[in-house]
Amino acid sequence: MAAISASMVKELRERTGLGMMECKKALQEADGDIELAIDNLRKNAGLKSAKKAGRIAAEGAIVTRTAEDASLAVLLEVNSETDFVSRDDNFKGFAQRVVDRVFETKNQDIASLMEGELEDARSQLVQKIGENISVRRAAVIEAPEGGKVGAYVHGDRIGAVVVLKGGSEEVARDIAMHVAAINPAVALPEDMPQEKLDHEKSIILAQPDMAGKPAEIAEKMVLGRLKKYLAENSLVAQPFVKDPNQTVAEYAKQAGGEVVSFVRFEVGEGIEKEEVDFAKEVMEQARRS
Repeated sequence: MAAISASMVKELRERTGLGMMECKKALQEADGDIELAIDNLRKNAGLKSAKKAGRIAAEGAIVTRTAEDASLAVLLEVNSETDFVSRDDNFKGFAQRVVDRVFETKNQDIASLMEGELEDARSQLVQKIGENISVRRAAVIEAPEGGKVGAYVHGDRIGAVVVLKGGSEEVARDIAMHVAAINPAVALPEDMPQEKLDHEKSIILAQPDMAGKPAEIAEKMVLGRLKKYLAENSLVAQPFVKDPNQTVAEYAKQAGGEVVSFVRFEVGEGIEKEEVDFAKEVMEQARRS
Protein backbone atom coordinates (compact mmCIF):
# COMPACT_ATOMS: atom_id res chain seq x y z
CA MET A 1 0.00 0.00 0.00
CA ALA A 2 1.29 3.44 -0.91
CA ALA A 3 2.20 5.81 1.91
CA ILE A 4 -0.44 8.49 2.37
CA SER A 5 1.26 11.82 2.95
CA ALA A 6 -0.22 14.90 4.59
CA SER A 7 0.14 16.82 1.31
CA MET A 8 -1.96 14.19 -0.50
CA VAL A 9 -4.69 14.47 2.12
CA LYS A 10 -4.51 18.26 1.89
CA GLU A 11 -4.88 18.21 -1.90
CA LEU A 12 -7.87 15.90 -1.76
CA ARG A 13 -9.49 18.04 0.93
CA GLU A 14 -9.00 21.16 -1.18
CA ARG A 15 -10.44 19.48 -4.25
CA THR A 16 -13.41 17.90 -2.53
CA GLY A 17 -14.21 19.97 0.56
CA LEU A 18 -14.49 16.75 2.58
CA GLY A 19 -13.09 16.09 6.05
CA MET A 20 -9.53 15.01 6.75
CA MET A 21 -10.35 11.49 7.94
CA GLU A 22 -12.74 10.88 5.05
CA CYS A 23 -10.06 11.97 2.57
CA LYS A 24 -7.39 9.86 4.23
CA LYS A 25 -9.62 6.80 4.15
CA ALA A 26 -10.47 7.39 0.48
CA LEU A 27 -6.77 7.66 -0.39
CA GLN A 28 -5.97 4.48 1.51
CA GLU A 29 -8.69 2.62 -0.36
CA ALA A 30 -7.40 4.01 -3.66
CA ASP A 31 -3.77 3.14 -2.81
CA GLY A 32 -2.78 6.82 -2.94
CA ASP A 33 -4.34 7.56 -6.35
CA ILE A 34 -6.06 10.95 -5.91
CA GLU A 35 -8.08 10.73 -9.12
CA LEU A 36 -9.31 7.24 -8.23
CA ALA A 37 -10.16 8.46 -4.73
CA ILE A 38 -12.31 11.21 -6.24
CA ASP A 39 -14.02 8.70 -8.52
CA ASN A 40 -14.77 6.48 -5.52
CA LEU A 41 -16.11 9.43 -3.54
CA ARG A 42 -18.51 10.17 -6.38
CA LYS A 43 -20.25 6.93 -5.52
CA ASN A 44 -21.19 8.14 -2.04
CA ALA A 45 -22.27 11.75 -2.71
CA GLY A 46 -18.73 13.14 -2.58
CA LEU A 47 -19.08 14.58 -6.06
CA LYS A 48 -21.48 17.28 -4.90
CA SER A 49 -18.77 18.73 -2.70
CA ALA A 50 -15.99 18.05 -5.20
CA LYS A 51 -17.73 20.05 -7.88
CA LYS A 52 -18.27 22.99 -5.55
CA ALA A 53 -14.94 23.14 -3.75
CA GLY A 54 -13.12 24.88 -6.58
CA ARG A 55 -15.66 27.68 -6.90
CA ILE A 56 -14.93 31.12 -5.52
CA ALA A 57 -16.69 31.84 -2.23
CA ALA A 58 -16.86 35.63 -2.14
CA GLU A 59 -20.24 36.10 -0.45
CA GLY A 60 -20.98 35.22 3.15
CA ALA A 61 -21.29 36.95 6.51
CA ILE A 62 -19.40 38.81 9.20
CA VAL A 63 -20.16 37.71 12.76
CA THR A 64 -18.94 39.01 16.12
CA ARG A 65 -18.96 38.10 19.77
CA THR A 66 -18.12 40.46 22.63
CA ALA A 67 -17.28 39.64 26.25
CA GLU A 68 -19.84 40.75 28.84
CA ASP A 69 -17.32 43.17 30.36
CA ALA A 70 -16.37 44.49 26.89
CA SER A 71 -12.74 43.52 27.45
CA LEU A 72 -12.54 41.37 24.31
CA ALA A 73 -14.29 40.98 20.98
CA VAL A 74 -14.02 38.59 18.04
CA LEU A 75 -14.59 39.41 14.39
CA LEU A 76 -15.04 36.56 11.89
CA GLU A 77 -15.67 36.21 8.15
CA VAL A 78 -17.27 33.04 6.78
CA ASN A 79 -17.76 32.82 3.02
CA SER A 80 -20.26 31.16 0.70
CA GLU A 81 -20.73 31.25 -3.06
CA THR A 82 -24.04 33.11 -2.99
CA ASP A 83 -25.71 35.70 -0.80
CA PHE A 84 -28.76 33.44 -0.58
CA VAL A 85 -26.84 30.73 1.28
CA SER A 86 -25.38 33.26 3.72
CA ARG A 87 -28.92 33.86 4.98
CA ASP A 88 -29.57 30.15 5.55
CA ASP A 89 -30.06 29.13 9.21
CA ASN A 90 -27.62 26.22 8.84
CA PHE A 91 -24.93 28.58 7.54
CA LYS A 92 -25.62 31.04 10.37
CA GLY A 93 -25.46 28.26 12.94
CA PHE A 94 -22.10 27.11 11.61
CA ALA A 95 -20.71 30.65 11.62
CA GLN A 96 -21.83 31.13 15.22
CA ARG A 97 -20.20 27.86 16.21
CA VAL A 98 -16.90 29.01 14.71
CA VAL A 99 -16.98 32.47 16.28
CA ASP A 100 -17.72 30.88 19.67
CA ARG A 101 -14.66 28.64 19.26
CA VAL A 102 -12.46 31.62 18.39
CA PHE A 103 -13.83 33.47 21.44
CA GLU A 104 -13.20 30.54 23.77
CA THR A 105 -9.70 29.72 22.51
CA LYS A 106 -8.51 33.17 21.35
CA ASN A 107 -7.12 31.31 18.36
CA GLN A 108 -7.30 33.36 15.17
CA ASP A 109 -5.20 30.98 13.06
CA ILE A 110 -7.81 29.48 10.73
CA ALA A 111 -5.78 26.41 9.74
CA SER A 112 -5.36 25.15 13.31
CA LEU A 113 -8.78 26.40 14.42
CA MET A 114 -10.56 24.33 11.78
CA GLU A 115 -8.83 21.03 12.51
CA GLY A 116 -11.12 18.24 13.63
CA GLU A 117 -14.80 18.75 14.39
CA LEU A 118 -15.16 22.23 12.90
CA GLU A 119 -13.73 21.06 9.58
CA ASP A 120 -16.06 18.06 9.65
CA ALA A 121 -19.00 20.38 10.33
CA ARG A 122 -17.95 22.58 7.40
CA SER A 123 -17.72 19.58 5.07
CA GLN A 124 -21.15 18.35 6.14
CA LEU A 125 -22.57 21.82 5.50
CA VAL A 126 -21.04 21.82 2.00
CA GLN A 127 -22.73 18.49 1.34
CA LYS A 128 -26.07 19.66 2.70
CA ILE A 129 -26.20 23.10 1.08
CA GLY A 130 -24.38 22.30 -2.15
CA GLU A 131 -22.04 25.30 -2.10
CA ASN A 132 -18.44 25.86 -1.17
CA ILE A 133 -18.23 27.22 2.39
CA SER A 134 -14.98 28.57 3.81
CA VAL A 135 -13.84 30.25 7.01
CA ARG A 136 -11.65 33.05 5.73
CA ARG A 137 -10.29 35.06 8.66
CA ALA A 138 -10.72 35.91 12.32
CA ALA A 139 -9.50 38.68 14.62
CA VAL A 140 -9.31 38.61 18.40
CA ILE A 141 -9.34 42.20 19.74
CA GLU A 142 -8.57 42.95 23.38
CA ALA A 143 -9.01 46.22 25.25
CA PRO A 144 -6.19 47.73 27.31
CA GLU A 145 -6.56 47.70 31.08
CA GLY A 146 -9.51 49.91 31.97
CA GLY A 147 -10.51 50.19 28.34
CA LYS A 148 -13.44 48.87 26.32
CA VAL A 149 -14.15 47.31 22.95
CA GLY A 150 -17.33 47.80 20.97
CA ALA A 151 -18.55 45.83 17.94
CA TYR A 152 -20.99 46.69 15.19
CA VAL A 153 -22.17 44.66 12.19
CA HIS A 154 -24.15 46.15 9.32
CA GLY A 155 -26.36 43.78 7.37
CA ASP A 156 -24.06 40.82 8.08
CA ARG A 157 -21.70 42.20 5.40
CA ILE A 158 -19.55 44.78 7.19
CA GLY A 159 -18.26 44.44 10.72
CA ALA A 160 -16.02 46.64 12.87
CA VAL A 161 -14.55 46.55 16.36
CA VAL A 162 -13.17 49.69 18.01
CA VAL A 163 -10.79 49.72 20.96
CA LEU A 164 -10.96 52.57 23.47
CA LYS A 165 -8.78 53.59 26.36
CA GLY A 166 -11.40 54.38 29.00
CA GLY A 167 -14.89 55.21 27.74
CA SER A 168 -17.68 52.66 27.48
CA GLU A 169 -18.82 49.80 25.27
CA GLU A 170 -21.68 51.95 23.96
CA VAL A 171 -19.31 54.69 22.80
CA ALA A 172 -16.95 52.14 21.26
CA ARG A 173 -19.90 50.58 19.44
CA ASP A 174 -21.03 53.98 18.12
CA ILE A 175 -17.55 54.61 16.75
CA ALA A 176 -17.50 51.09 15.27
CA MET A 177 -20.68 52.08 13.41
CA HIS A 178 -18.78 55.07 12.03
CA VAL A 179 -15.90 52.80 10.96
CA ALA A 180 -18.31 50.46 9.19
CA ALA A 181 -19.92 53.35 7.31
CA ILE A 182 -16.93 55.56 6.48
CA ASN A 183 -14.07 53.03 6.25
CA PRO A 184 -11.16 55.21 7.46
CA ALA A 185 -7.68 54.18 6.38
CA VAL A 186 -6.13 54.36 9.88
CA ALA A 187 -7.20 55.08 13.45
CA LEU A 188 -4.65 57.84 14.18
CA PRO A 189 -2.74 60.17 11.81
CA GLU A 190 0.56 58.73 13.03
CA ASP A 191 -0.61 55.25 11.97
CA MET A 192 -0.56 56.21 8.28
CA PRO A 193 2.16 54.19 6.50
CA GLN A 194 5.02 56.31 5.15
CA GLU A 195 4.65 54.83 1.67
CA LYS A 196 1.08 56.15 1.50
CA LEU A 197 2.22 59.60 2.57
CA ASP A 198 5.02 59.52 -0.02
CA HIS A 199 2.53 58.49 -2.69
CA GLU A 200 0.14 61.28 -1.75
CA LYS A 201 3.01 63.77 -1.74
CA SER A 202 3.99 62.74 -5.28
CA ILE A 203 0.40 63.33 -6.42
CA ILE A 204 0.30 66.77 -4.78
CA LEU A 205 3.59 67.80 -6.37
CA ALA A 206 2.27 66.78 -9.79
CA GLN A 207 -0.82 68.98 -9.53
CA PRO A 208 -0.91 71.94 -11.97
CA ASP A 209 -0.94 74.68 -9.32
CA MET A 210 2.37 73.44 -7.90
CA ALA A 211 4.27 74.18 -11.10
CA GLY A 212 6.84 76.94 -10.81
CA LYS A 213 6.33 77.55 -7.10
CA PRO A 214 9.42 78.43 -5.04
CA ALA A 215 10.64 75.50 -2.95
CA GLU A 216 9.66 76.98 0.42
CA ILE A 217 6.12 77.82 -0.76
CA ALA A 218 5.72 74.43 -2.42
CA GLU A 219 6.77 72.73 0.83
CA LYS A 220 4.17 74.68 2.84
CA MET A 221 1.47 73.77 0.30
CA VAL A 222 2.45 70.11 0.43
CA LEU A 223 2.38 70.06 4.25
CA GLY A 224 -1.03 71.72 4.28
CA ARG A 225 -2.51 69.27 1.83
CA LEU A 226 -0.96 66.28 3.60
CA LYS A 227 -2.53 67.53 6.84
CA LYS A 228 -5.90 67.65 5.10
CA TYR A 229 -5.33 64.16 3.66
CA LEU A 230 -4.57 62.78 7.12
CA ALA A 231 -7.66 64.44 8.61
CA GLU A 232 -9.88 62.96 5.91
CA ASN A 233 -8.45 59.43 6.27
CA SER A 234 -7.75 59.13 10.02
CA LEU A 235 -10.64 57.94 12.18
CA VAL A 236 -10.08 60.34 15.09
CA ALA A 237 -10.04 63.44 12.86
CA GLN A 238 -13.16 62.60 10.84
CA PRO A 239 -16.52 64.29 11.54
CA PHE A 240 -18.49 61.80 13.62
CA VAL A 241 -21.18 60.19 11.47
CA LYS A 242 -23.90 60.66 14.12
CA ASP A 243 -22.93 64.27 14.82
CA PRO A 244 -20.78 65.94 12.12
CA ASN A 245 -20.29 68.99 14.35
CA GLN A 246 -17.68 67.08 16.33
CA THR A 247 -14.83 64.77 15.42
CA VAL A 248 -14.67 61.13 16.45
CA ALA A 249 -11.90 62.00 18.91
CA GLU A 250 -14.10 64.71 20.49
CA TYR A 251 -17.03 62.30 20.77
CA ALA A 252 -14.86 59.73 22.54
CA LYS A 253 -13.28 62.34 24.82
CA GLN A 254 -16.59 63.70 26.10
CA ALA A 255 -17.38 60.18 27.28
CA GLY A 256 -14.00 59.77 28.97
CA GLY A 257 -12.51 57.68 26.19
CA GLU A 258 -9.67 57.77 23.68
CA VAL A 259 -9.53 55.84 20.42
CA VAL A 260 -6.71 53.29 20.32
CA SER A 261 -7.39 51.21 17.20
CA PHE A 262 -10.00 49.47 15.08
CA VAL A 263 -10.46 46.37 12.92
CA ARG A 264 -12.88 46.33 9.99
CA PHE A 265 -13.97 43.33 7.88
CA GLU A 266 -16.09 43.51 4.74
CA VAL A 267 -17.41 40.35 3.09
CA GLY A 268 -15.36 39.36 0.07
CA GLU A 269 -12.96 42.31 0.14
CA GLY A 270 -9.79 41.42 -1.74
CA ILE A 271 -11.30 38.30 -3.31
CA GLU A 272 -11.34 38.30 -7.08
CA LYS A 273 -14.88 37.29 -7.92
CA GLU A 274 -15.60 35.04 -10.85
CA GLU A 275 -17.50 36.82 -13.60
CA VAL A 276 -20.21 34.55 -14.96
CA ASP A 277 -21.82 35.17 -18.36
CA PHE A 278 -25.04 33.23 -17.90
CA ALA A 279 -26.20 33.74 -21.49
CA LYS A 280 -22.92 32.35 -22.79
CA GLU A 281 -23.14 29.45 -20.33
CA VAL A 282 -26.63 28.52 -21.57
CA MET A 283 -25.51 28.74 -25.21
CA GLU A 284 -22.55 26.44 -24.55
CA GLN A 285 -24.77 23.92 -22.79
CA ALA A 286 -27.22 24.07 -25.71
CA ARG A 287 -24.43 23.38 -28.20
CA ARG A 288 -23.17 20.41 -26.16
CA SER A 289 -26.65 18.92 -26.02
